[in-house]
Amino acid sequence: MHHWIEAAKRGEREAFDPIVRKFTSMAYAVAYERLHDVQLAEDAVQEAFAEAFINLSRLRETEAFPGWFKVIVVRQANRILRRKCHPSVPLNDMTDLAEYGKSISDIVEQKELRRLLHESVSSLSSNMRVAVQLFYFYGYSLQEISAYLGTSIPVLKKRLFDARRKLKGILPVADFAHVCNSLYEGGKHMLHIVNGDHVANTLRKVIPQGDILVWREVYPEGPNFTNPADASNRQVRAQYLEQALGIPASEFTLVSSDQEQQLARFAEYEEVVLWFEHDLFDQTMLSYLLHWFEQQSLGRTKLSLLCIGSFPGIELFRGLGQLNEEQLASLSGTWQTVGREQLMLGKALWEAYTSPDPSKLVELLQEDTSALPYAHQAFQQHLAQFPSIHNGLGLVEQFTLEQVACGIASPYELFKHVCNRLHELGMGDLQYWHVLAKLTSGTHPLLHVERVEAFPNFQGTPPSFRECTLSLTEAGRQVLEGQADWGALNGIDTWLGGVHLTGKYVPWRWDTVAKALVHL
Repeated sequence: MHHWIEAAKRGEREAFDPIVRKFTSMAYAVAYERLHDVQLAEDAVQEAFAEAFINLSRLRETEAFPGWFKVIVVRQANRILRRKCHPSVPLNDMTDLAEYGKSISDIVEQKELRRLLHESVSSLSSNMRVAVQLFYFYGYSLQEISAYLGTSIPVLKKRLFDARRKLKGILPVADFAHVCNSLYEGGKHMLHIVNGDHVANTLRKVIPQGDILVWREVYPEGPNFTNPADASNRQVRAQYLEQALGIPASEFTLVSSDQEQQLARFAEYEEVVLWFEHDLFDQTMLSYLLHWFEQQSLGRTKLSLLCIGSFPGIELFRGLGQLNEEQLASLSGTWQTVGREQLMLGKALWEAYTSPDPSKLVELLQEDTSALPYAHQAFQQHLAQFPSIHNGLGLVEQFTLEQVACGIASPYELFKHVCNRLHELGMGDLQYWHVLAKLTSGTHPLLHVERVEAFPNFQGTPPSFRECTLSLTEAGRQVLEGQADWGALNGIDTWLGGVHLTGKYVPWRWDTVAKALVHL
Protein backbone atom coordinates (compact mmCIF):
# COMPACT_ATOMS: atom_id res chain seq x y z
CA MET A 1 0.00 0.00 0.00
CA HIS A 2 2.93 2.30 0.69
CA HIS A 3 3.94 2.68 -2.95
CA TRP A 4 0.31 3.25 -4.05
CA ILE A 5 -0.09 6.12 -1.60
CA GLU A 6 3.23 7.67 -2.56
CA ALA A 7 2.31 7.45 -6.25
CA ALA A 8 -1.14 8.93 -5.55
CA LYS A 9 0.52 11.80 -3.70
CA ARG A 10 2.39 12.58 -6.90
CA GLY A 11 -0.98 12.91 -8.65
CA GLU A 12 -1.07 9.47 -10.29
CA ARG A 13 -4.84 8.89 -10.20
CA GLU A 14 -4.67 5.21 -11.23
CA ALA A 15 -2.47 4.46 -8.20
CA PHE A 16 -5.39 5.39 -5.97
CA ASP A 17 -7.65 2.67 -7.41
CA PRO A 18 -6.11 -0.23 -5.37
CA ILE A 19 -6.56 1.86 -2.22
CA VAL A 20 -10.21 2.38 -3.07
CA ARG A 21 -10.71 -1.37 -3.60
CA LYS A 22 -8.99 -2.19 -0.33
CA PHE A 23 -10.93 0.21 1.90
CA THR A 24 -14.38 0.48 0.28
CA SER A 25 -16.15 -2.19 2.33
CA MET A 26 -14.51 -1.07 5.53
CA ALA A 27 -15.46 2.58 4.91
CA TYR A 28 -18.99 1.56 4.00
CA ALA A 29 -19.43 -0.35 7.30
CA VAL A 30 -18.38 2.71 9.30
CA ALA A 31 -20.56 5.08 7.23
CA TYR A 32 -23.61 2.84 7.42
CA GLU A 33 -23.20 2.50 11.19
CA ARG A 34 -23.83 6.24 11.41
CA LEU A 35 -26.35 6.75 8.60
CA HIS A 36 -28.36 3.48 8.53
CA ASP A 37 -29.02 4.14 4.87
CA VAL A 38 -27.47 2.21 1.99
CA GLN A 39 -27.47 5.01 -0.59
CA LEU A 40 -26.32 7.68 1.85
CA ALA A 41 -23.52 5.46 3.14
CA GLU A 42 -22.31 4.91 -0.42
CA ASP A 43 -22.42 8.68 -1.01
CA ALA A 44 -20.39 9.30 2.14
CA VAL A 45 -17.76 6.77 1.07
CA GLN A 46 -17.49 8.25 -2.42
CA GLU A 47 -17.08 11.75 -1.06
CA ALA A 48 -14.56 10.52 1.52
CA PHE A 49 -12.36 8.97 -1.16
CA ALA A 50 -12.50 12.17 -3.19
CA GLU A 51 -11.51 14.24 -0.16
CA ALA A 52 -8.74 11.80 0.74
CA PHE A 53 -7.23 11.92 -2.75
CA ILE A 54 -7.25 15.71 -2.82
CA ASN A 55 -5.62 15.96 0.62
CA LEU A 56 -3.13 13.09 0.38
CA SER A 57 -0.22 15.52 0.37
CA ARG A 58 -1.11 16.41 3.97
CA LEU A 59 -0.59 12.82 5.10
CA ARG A 60 2.95 12.69 6.47
CA GLU A 61 3.19 8.96 7.28
CA THR A 62 1.66 6.47 4.86
CA GLU A 63 1.21 3.93 7.68
CA ALA A 64 -1.31 6.30 9.25
CA PHE A 65 -3.60 6.23 6.20
CA PRO A 66 -6.24 3.78 7.63
CA GLY A 67 -6.92 5.87 10.73
CA TRP A 68 -6.65 9.16 8.82
CA PHE A 69 -9.13 7.95 6.21
CA LYS A 70 -11.56 6.72 8.87
CA VAL A 71 -11.72 10.27 10.28
CA ILE A 72 -12.62 11.56 6.81
CA VAL A 73 -15.36 8.92 6.41
CA VAL A 74 -16.87 9.82 9.78
CA ARG A 75 -16.73 13.52 8.91
CA GLN A 76 -18.51 12.97 5.58
CA ALA A 77 -21.14 10.79 7.24
CA ASN A 78 -21.78 13.47 9.84
CA ARG A 79 -22.18 16.11 7.10
CA ILE A 80 -24.77 13.94 5.36
CA LEU A 81 -26.46 13.17 8.67
CA ARG A 82 -27.02 16.85 9.29
CA ARG A 83 -28.79 17.29 5.97
CA LYS A 84 -30.37 13.83 5.80
CA CYS A 85 -33.92 13.87 4.47
CA HIS A 86 -34.25 10.59 2.59
CA PRO A 87 -36.10 7.48 3.77
CA SER A 88 -33.81 4.73 5.01
CA VAL A 89 -33.31 1.39 3.26
CA PRO A 90 -32.77 -1.69 5.48
CA LEU A 91 -29.36 -3.32 5.24
CA ASN A 92 -30.93 -6.69 4.46
CA ASP A 93 -32.23 -5.27 1.14
CA MET A 94 -28.65 -5.09 -0.12
CA THR A 95 -28.63 -8.59 -1.61
CA ASP A 96 -27.85 -7.90 -5.25
CA LEU A 97 -24.93 -10.33 -5.29
CA ALA A 98 -24.30 -12.66 -8.20
CA GLU A 99 -25.88 -16.04 -7.48
CA TYR A 100 -25.17 -17.75 -10.78
CA GLY A 101 -24.97 -21.52 -10.81
CA LYS A 102 -27.32 -21.99 -7.83
CA SER A 103 -30.83 -23.39 -7.75
CA ILE A 104 -33.81 -21.19 -6.83
CA SER A 105 -34.12 -22.96 -3.47
CA ASP A 106 -30.42 -22.36 -2.76
CA ILE A 107 -30.75 -18.68 -3.57
CA VAL A 108 -33.84 -18.30 -1.39
CA GLU A 109 -32.16 -20.13 1.49
CA GLN A 110 -29.01 -18.03 1.15
CA LYS A 111 -30.95 -14.76 1.09
CA GLU A 112 -33.06 -15.79 4.06
CA LEU A 113 -29.95 -16.73 6.03
CA ARG A 114 -28.32 -13.43 5.14
CA ARG A 115 -31.45 -11.54 6.20
CA LEU A 116 -31.60 -13.41 9.49
CA LEU A 117 -27.93 -12.75 10.16
CA HIS A 118 -28.14 -9.03 9.49
CA GLU A 119 -31.25 -8.68 11.62
CA SER A 120 -29.57 -10.48 14.50
CA VAL A 121 -26.34 -8.52 14.18
CA SER A 122 -28.30 -5.25 14.21
CA SER A 123 -29.28 -5.99 17.81
CA LEU A 124 -25.65 -5.83 18.94
CA SER A 125 -23.96 -2.77 20.37
CA SER A 126 -22.31 -0.42 17.88
CA ASN A 127 -18.75 -1.58 18.64
CA MET A 128 -19.63 -5.28 18.37
CA ARG A 129 -21.69 -4.71 15.22
CA VAL A 130 -18.88 -2.99 13.31
CA ALA A 131 -16.35 -5.65 14.36
CA VAL A 132 -18.66 -8.48 13.24
CA GLN A 133 -19.48 -6.85 9.92
CA LEU A 134 -15.87 -6.10 9.03
CA PHE A 135 -14.46 -9.45 10.18
CA TYR A 136 -17.19 -11.91 9.14
CA PHE A 137 -19.21 -10.19 6.42
CA TYR A 138 -16.38 -8.44 4.56
CA GLY A 139 -13.46 -10.73 5.43
CA TYR A 140 -10.99 -8.13 6.72
CA SER A 141 -8.20 -9.39 8.98
CA LEU A 142 -8.00 -8.28 12.60
CA GLN A 143 -4.77 -6.47 11.75
CA GLU A 144 -6.50 -4.42 9.03
CA ILE A 145 -9.52 -3.65 11.23
CA SER A 146 -7.23 -2.62 14.08
CA ALA A 147 -5.33 -0.18 11.87
CA TYR A 148 -8.52 1.30 10.45
CA LEU A 149 -10.55 1.64 13.63
CA GLY A 150 -7.62 2.46 15.90
CA THR A 151 -8.66 -0.39 18.22
CA SER A 152 -6.21 -2.94 19.56
CA ILE A 153 -6.41 -6.56 18.35
CA PRO A 154 -7.09 -7.97 21.87
CA VAL A 155 -10.07 -5.59 22.21
CA LEU A 156 -11.38 -6.64 18.79
CA LYS A 157 -11.05 -10.31 19.74
CA LYS A 158 -13.02 -9.65 22.93
CA ARG A 159 -15.79 -7.88 20.96
CA LEU A 160 -16.05 -10.77 18.49
CA PHE A 161 -16.10 -13.30 21.33
CA ASP A 162 -18.86 -11.40 23.15
CA ALA A 163 -20.81 -11.01 19.91
CA ARG A 164 -20.71 -14.76 19.20
CA ARG A 165 -21.89 -15.48 22.74
CA LYS A 166 -24.82 -13.05 22.42
CA LEU A 167 -25.84 -14.31 18.98
CA LYS A 168 -25.76 -17.94 20.09
CA GLY A 169 -29.03 -17.39 21.94
CA ILE A 170 -30.63 -15.53 19.04
CA LEU A 171 -29.71 -17.44 15.89
CA PRO A 172 -31.14 -20.94 15.31
CA VAL A 173 -27.68 -22.24 14.28
CA ALA A 174 -25.00 -24.08 16.21
CA ASP A 175 -22.02 -22.05 15.07
CA PHE A 176 -22.36 -18.39 14.14
CA ALA A 177 -18.77 -18.18 12.91
CA HIS A 178 -19.30 -21.11 10.54
CA VAL A 179 -22.47 -19.54 9.10
CA CYS A 180 -20.73 -16.20 8.54
CA ASN A 181 -17.74 -17.89 6.95
CA SER A 182 -20.02 -19.78 4.58
CA LEU A 183 -21.31 -16.42 3.33
CA TYR A 184 -17.80 -15.10 2.81
CA GLU A 185 -16.85 -16.50 -0.59
CA GLY A 186 -13.29 -15.17 -0.52
CA GLY A 187 -12.17 -17.53 2.20
CA LYS A 188 -12.64 -20.52 -0.03
CA HIS A 189 -9.79 -19.39 -2.24
CA MET A 190 -7.07 -19.54 0.40
CA LEU A 191 -4.13 -21.87 0.90
CA HIS A 192 -2.85 -22.31 4.46
CA ILE A 193 0.67 -23.74 4.82
CA VAL A 194 1.44 -25.28 8.23
CA ASN A 195 4.20 -27.42 9.69
CA GLY A 196 2.38 -30.44 11.15
CA ASP A 197 -0.62 -32.73 10.81
CA HIS A 198 -1.91 -31.96 14.31
CA VAL A 199 -2.07 -28.23 13.57
CA ALA A 200 -3.62 -28.95 10.17
CA ASN A 201 -6.37 -31.14 11.68
CA THR A 202 -7.28 -28.49 14.26
CA LEU A 203 -7.18 -25.74 11.64
CA ARG A 204 -9.60 -27.65 9.40
CA LYS A 205 -12.17 -27.57 12.20
CA VAL A 206 -11.99 -23.82 12.80
CA ILE A 207 -11.28 -22.58 9.26
CA PRO A 208 -13.26 -24.91 7.00
CA GLN A 209 -12.68 -22.83 3.87
CA GLY A 210 -9.69 -23.18 1.60
CA ASP A 211 -6.96 -25.80 1.38
CA ILE A 212 -4.21 -26.78 3.80
CA LEU A 213 -0.72 -27.81 2.79
CA VAL A 214 1.32 -29.54 5.49
CA TRP A 215 4.97 -28.80 4.76
CA ARG A 216 6.88 -31.97 5.65
CA GLU A 217 10.56 -31.24 6.13
CA VAL A 218 13.25 -31.30 8.82
CA TYR A 219 15.62 -28.63 7.56
CA PRO A 220 17.64 -28.48 10.82
CA GLU A 221 18.68 -32.08 10.13
CA GLY A 222 21.07 -33.27 7.42
CA PRO A 223 22.48 -31.65 4.29
CA ASN A 224 20.70 -28.59 2.95
CA PHE A 225 20.96 -26.93 -0.44
CA THR A 226 19.83 -23.58 -1.77
CA ASN A 227 17.73 -25.45 -4.33
CA PRO A 228 16.51 -28.59 -2.54
CA ALA A 229 14.14 -29.41 -5.42
CA ASP A 230 17.10 -30.21 -7.68
CA ALA A 231 17.06 -33.97 -8.32
CA SER A 232 20.66 -34.60 -7.27
CA ASN A 233 20.32 -32.47 -4.13
CA ARG A 234 17.08 -34.23 -3.18
CA GLN A 235 18.76 -37.60 -3.60
CA VAL A 236 21.64 -36.66 -1.28
CA ARG A 237 19.21 -35.43 1.35
CA ALA A 238 16.94 -38.46 0.99
CA GLN A 239 19.83 -40.88 1.52
CA TYR A 240 21.01 -39.03 4.62
CA LEU A 241 17.55 -38.90 6.23
CA GLU A 242 17.02 -42.60 5.56
CA GLN A 243 20.29 -43.47 7.28
CA ALA A 244 19.96 -41.00 10.17
CA LEU A 245 16.23 -40.96 10.94
CA GLY A 246 14.95 -44.05 9.16
CA ILE A 247 12.78 -42.10 6.70
CA PRO A 248 12.60 -44.23 3.51
CA ALA A 249 14.36 -42.36 0.72
CA SER A 250 11.60 -43.22 -1.76
CA GLU A 251 8.91 -41.85 0.58
CA PHE A 252 10.84 -38.64 1.25
CA THR A 253 11.38 -38.10 -2.47
CA LEU A 254 7.69 -38.66 -3.23
CA VAL A 255 6.45 -36.36 -0.44
CA SER A 256 8.92 -33.63 -1.38
CA SER A 257 7.90 -33.77 -5.02
CA ASP A 258 4.18 -33.68 -4.20
CA GLN A 259 4.40 -30.70 -1.87
CA GLU A 260 6.55 -28.75 -4.32
CA GLN A 261 3.96 -29.38 -7.04
CA GLN A 262 1.12 -28.21 -4.78
CA LEU A 263 3.12 -25.13 -3.86
CA ALA A 264 3.69 -24.37 -7.53
CA ARG A 265 -0.11 -24.06 -7.96
CA PHE A 266 -0.26 -21.10 -5.57
CA ALA A 267 -1.62 -18.82 -8.33
CA GLU A 268 -4.94 -20.68 -8.08
CA TYR A 269 -5.52 -18.98 -4.73
CA GLU A 270 -6.40 -15.42 -3.81
CA GLU A 271 -4.30 -15.64 -0.67
CA VAL A 272 -1.60 -17.91 0.76
CA VAL A 273 -1.13 -17.82 4.53
CA LEU A 274 2.04 -19.15 6.17
CA TRP A 275 1.47 -20.39 9.76
CA PHE A 276 4.77 -20.67 11.62
CA GLU A 277 6.43 -20.38 15.02
CA HIS A 278 9.50 -18.88 16.62
CA ASP A 279 11.80 -21.92 16.77
CA LEU A 280 14.59 -23.01 14.43
CA PHE A 281 12.51 -25.89 13.03
CA ASP A 282 9.91 -23.42 11.75
CA GLN A 283 12.21 -20.51 10.94
CA THR A 284 14.24 -22.64 8.52
CA MET A 285 10.99 -23.75 6.90
CA LEU A 286 9.75 -20.18 6.72
CA SER A 287 12.99 -18.88 5.24
CA TYR A 288 12.90 -21.56 2.53
CA LEU A 289 9.31 -20.72 1.57
CA LEU A 290 10.02 -16.98 1.51
CA HIS A 291 13.10 -17.70 -0.62
CA TRP A 292 10.89 -19.69 -3.00
CA PHE A 293 8.12 -17.09 -3.18
CA GLU A 294 10.65 -14.30 -3.75
CA GLN A 295 11.52 -15.93 -7.06
CA GLN A 296 7.88 -16.15 -8.18
CA SER A 297 5.57 -13.59 -9.76
CA LEU A 298 2.76 -13.45 -7.22
CA GLY A 299 0.35 -11.76 -9.59
CA ARG A 300 -3.02 -11.34 -7.86
CA THR A 301 -2.18 -13.77 -5.06
CA LYS A 302 -1.69 -12.17 -1.66
CA LEU A 303 1.02 -13.71 0.54
CA SER A 304 0.44 -13.45 4.30
CA LEU A 305 2.29 -14.57 7.42
CA LEU A 306 1.23 -15.54 10.92
CA CYS A 307 4.30 -16.13 13.08
CA ILE A 308 4.10 -16.24 16.88
CA GLY A 309 6.39 -17.00 19.80
CA SER A 310 3.88 -16.85 22.67
CA PHE A 311 0.21 -17.21 23.45
CA PRO A 312 -1.82 -15.75 26.35
CA GLY A 313 -2.20 -18.22 29.21
CA ILE A 314 0.55 -20.60 28.02
CA GLU A 315 3.66 -20.14 30.15
CA LEU A 316 6.04 -22.16 27.98
CA PHE A 317 4.89 -21.79 24.39
CA ARG A 318 6.45 -24.37 22.09
CA GLY A 319 4.16 -24.11 19.10
CA LEU A 320 0.76 -23.97 17.45
CA GLY A 321 0.22 -27.64 18.24
CA GLN A 322 -0.43 -26.69 21.88
CA LEU A 323 -3.50 -24.63 20.97
CA ASN A 324 -7.05 -25.95 21.12
CA GLU A 325 -9.72 -25.12 18.56
CA GLU A 326 -10.87 -21.91 20.23
CA GLN A 327 -7.33 -20.66 20.73
CA LEU A 328 -6.32 -21.41 17.15
CA ALA A 329 -9.52 -19.81 15.85
CA SER A 330 -8.65 -16.59 17.70
CA LEU A 331 -5.59 -16.25 15.45
CA SER A 332 -7.66 -16.29 12.27
CA GLY A 333 -7.24 -13.02 10.42
CA THR A 334 -4.35 -11.77 12.56
CA TRP A 335 -1.82 -12.58 9.86
CA GLN A 336 0.04 -9.76 8.13
CA THR A 337 0.85 -9.17 4.49
CA VAL A 338 4.32 -10.30 3.45
CA GLY A 339 6.17 -7.43 1.84
CA ARG A 340 9.38 -7.08 -0.09
CA GLU A 341 11.40 -6.69 3.10
CA GLN A 342 10.27 -10.05 4.49
CA LEU A 343 10.79 -11.81 1.16
CA MET A 344 14.32 -10.49 0.75
CA LEU A 345 15.32 -11.32 4.33
CA GLY A 346 13.88 -14.82 4.03
CA LYS A 347 15.82 -15.31 0.80
CA ALA A 348 19.04 -14.08 2.40
CA LEU A 349 18.58 -16.29 5.47
CA TRP A 350 17.98 -19.41 3.42
CA GLU A 351 20.98 -18.78 1.17
CA ALA A 352 23.22 -18.11 4.18
CA TYR A 353 21.88 -21.15 6.06
CA THR A 354 22.52 -23.49 3.12
CA SER A 355 25.93 -22.04 2.30
CA PRO A 356 28.99 -24.24 2.98
CA ASP A 357 30.54 -21.12 4.53
CA PRO A 358 28.85 -20.39 7.90
CA SER A 359 30.45 -16.95 8.12
CA LYS A 360 27.77 -15.72 5.70
CA LEU A 361 25.08 -16.48 8.28
CA VAL A 362 27.18 -14.88 11.02
CA GLU A 363 27.48 -11.69 8.97
CA LEU A 364 23.77 -11.65 8.14
CA LEU A 365 22.77 -11.96 11.79
CA GLN A 366 24.81 -8.86 12.56
CA GLU A 367 22.48 -6.87 10.31
CA ASP A 368 18.89 -5.78 10.94
CA THR A 369 16.63 -8.87 10.89
CA SER A 370 13.61 -7.23 12.53
CA ALA A 371 11.47 -7.87 9.45
CA LEU A 372 11.31 -11.47 10.73
CA PRO A 373 11.40 -10.94 14.51
CA TYR A 374 12.20 -14.53 15.52
CA ALA A 375 14.88 -15.25 12.92
CA HIS A 376 17.89 -13.89 14.80
CA GLN A 377 17.46 -15.98 17.95
CA ALA A 378 16.53 -19.12 16.02
CA PHE A 379 19.55 -19.04 13.71
CA GLN A 380 21.79 -18.06 16.63
CA GLN A 381 20.69 -21.35 18.23
CA HIS A 382 21.66 -23.08 15.00
CA LEU A 383 25.20 -21.69 15.26
CA ALA A 384 25.38 -22.85 18.90
CA GLN A 385 25.10 -26.43 17.63
CA PHE A 386 28.59 -26.22 16.12
CA PRO A 387 31.28 -28.05 18.17
CA SER A 388 32.41 -25.89 21.06
CA ILE A 389 36.02 -24.79 21.45
CA HIS A 390 35.77 -26.13 25.03
CA ASN A 391 35.13 -29.84 24.37
CA GLY A 392 33.75 -30.35 20.86
CA LEU A 393 30.16 -30.72 22.04
CA GLY A 394 27.29 -28.86 20.43
CA LEU A 395 24.48 -27.21 22.37
CA VAL A 396 22.24 -30.29 22.52
CA GLU A 397 25.01 -32.76 23.33
CA GLN A 398 26.38 -30.53 26.09
CA PHE A 399 23.01 -30.15 27.79
CA THR A 400 22.30 -33.88 27.45
CA LEU A 401 25.55 -34.90 29.18
CA GLU A 402 24.92 -32.35 31.94
CA GLN A 403 21.47 -33.83 32.61
CA VAL A 404 22.78 -37.40 32.67
CA ALA A 405 25.51 -36.29 35.10
CA CYS A 406 22.71 -34.90 37.31
CA GLY A 407 21.05 -38.33 37.45
CA ILE A 408 18.51 -38.30 34.62
CA ALA A 409 18.81 -41.71 32.97
CA SER A 410 15.60 -42.12 30.95
CA PRO A 411 15.72 -41.06 27.26
CA TYR A 412 12.15 -39.75 27.53
CA GLU A 413 12.99 -37.65 30.57
CA LEU A 414 16.05 -36.31 28.78
CA PHE A 415 13.96 -35.39 25.74
CA LYS A 416 11.44 -33.61 27.97
CA HIS A 417 14.19 -31.53 29.60
CA VAL A 418 15.73 -30.70 26.21
CA CYS A 419 12.33 -29.55 24.88
CA ASN A 420 11.85 -27.28 27.90
CA ARG A 421 15.34 -25.84 28.06
CA LEU A 422 16.14 -25.65 24.35
CA HIS A 423 12.62 -25.02 23.03
CA GLU A 424 13.92 -22.42 20.57
CA LEU A 425 15.33 -25.30 18.53
CA GLY A 426 11.91 -26.93 18.07
CA MET A 427 13.67 -30.31 18.04
CA GLY A 428 11.55 -33.38 17.32
CA ASP A 429 11.91 -36.76 18.99
CA LEU A 430 13.48 -38.46 15.95
CA GLN A 431 16.14 -35.78 15.83
CA TYR A 432 16.92 -36.26 19.50
CA TRP A 433 17.10 -40.05 19.31
CA HIS A 434 19.66 -39.56 16.54
CA VAL A 435 21.71 -37.35 18.88
CA LEU A 436 21.61 -40.01 21.61
CA ALA A 437 22.58 -42.70 19.12
CA LYS A 438 25.71 -40.72 18.17
CA LEU A 439 26.63 -40.16 21.83
CA THR A 440 26.45 -43.90 22.52
CA SER A 441 28.57 -44.89 19.50
CA GLY A 442 32.09 -44.40 18.19
CA THR A 443 35.50 -45.57 19.37
CA HIS A 444 35.00 -43.71 22.64
CA PRO A 445 31.24 -43.42 23.35
CA LEU A 446 30.27 -40.68 25.78
CA LEU A 447 27.12 -42.45 26.98
CA HIS A 448 26.44 -46.06 27.86
CA VAL A 449 22.95 -47.44 27.19
CA GLU A 450 21.56 -50.53 28.87
CA ARG A 451 18.70 -52.86 27.95
CA VAL A 452 18.26 -51.73 24.35
CA GLU A 453 20.03 -52.47 21.09
CA ALA A 454 18.76 -49.60 18.95
CA PHE A 455 17.14 -46.21 19.27
CA PRO A 456 13.73 -45.40 17.72
CA ASN A 457 13.50 -44.04 14.20
CA PHE A 458 10.83 -43.37 11.59
CA GLN A 459 10.21 -47.12 11.26
CA GLY A 460 9.23 -47.58 14.89
CA THR A 461 10.29 -47.87 18.53
CA PRO A 462 11.87 -51.03 19.98
CA PRO A 463 9.66 -52.36 22.82
CA SER A 464 12.58 -52.32 25.25
CA PHE A 465 13.37 -48.65 24.66
CA ARG A 466 11.08 -47.39 27.41
CA GLU A 467 12.98 -49.45 29.95
CA CYS A 468 16.50 -48.52 28.88
CA THR A 469 18.79 -46.25 30.91
CA LEU A 470 21.74 -44.02 30.04
CA SER A 471 24.88 -43.27 32.01
CA LEU A 472 28.14 -41.37 31.46
CA THR A 473 31.19 -43.29 30.36
CA GLU A 474 34.67 -42.30 31.48
CA ALA A 475 35.19 -40.59 28.12
CA GLY A 476 31.91 -38.77 28.66
CA ARG A 477 33.10 -37.46 32.02
CA GLN A 478 36.39 -36.28 30.56
CA VAL A 479 34.67 -34.45 27.69
CA LEU A 480 32.08 -32.89 30.01
CA GLU A 481 34.88 -31.60 32.25
CA GLY A 482 36.76 -30.17 29.28
CA GLN A 483 39.67 -32.61 29.58
CA ALA A 484 39.03 -34.17 26.18
CA ASP A 485 37.47 -33.19 22.85
CA TRP A 486 34.60 -35.26 21.46
CA GLY A 487 35.67 -34.71 17.85
CA ALA A 488 39.27 -35.58 18.56
CA LEU A 489 38.21 -38.81 20.30
CA ASN A 490 35.69 -40.10 17.76
CA GLY A 491 35.88 -37.89 14.72
CA ILE A 492 32.85 -36.07 13.36
CA ASP A 493 30.63 -36.48 10.32
CA THR A 494 27.60 -34.23 10.51
CA TRP A 495 25.72 -31.52 8.64
CA LEU A 496 24.66 -28.15 10.01
CA GLY A 497 22.66 -26.36 7.34
CA GLY A 498 24.90 -26.37 4.29
CA VAL A 499 28.10 -26.98 6.28
CA HIS A 500 29.53 -30.51 6.26
CA LEU A 501 31.79 -31.09 9.27
CA THR A 502 34.08 -34.11 8.93
CA GLY A 503 37.24 -35.45 10.54
CA LYS A 504 38.75 -35.12 14.00
CA TYR A 505 39.66 -31.47 13.76
CA VAL A 506 37.03 -29.18 12.26
CA PRO A 507 37.88 -25.48 11.81
CA TRP A 508 34.50 -24.00 12.71
CA ARG A 509 33.88 -23.89 16.47
CA TRP A 510 31.38 -22.26 18.83
CA ASP A 511 32.75 -20.05 21.59
CA THR A 512 30.31 -20.64 24.46
CA VAL A 513 31.64 -17.63 26.40
CA ALA A 514 31.61 -15.05 23.60
CA LYS A 515 28.48 -16.65 22.04
CA ALA A 516 30.16 -16.48 18.66
CA LEU A 517 31.28 -18.78 15.87
CA VAL A 518 35.04 -18.75 15.37
CA HIS A 519 37.38 -20.18 12.74
CA LEU A 520 40.38 -21.87 14.30
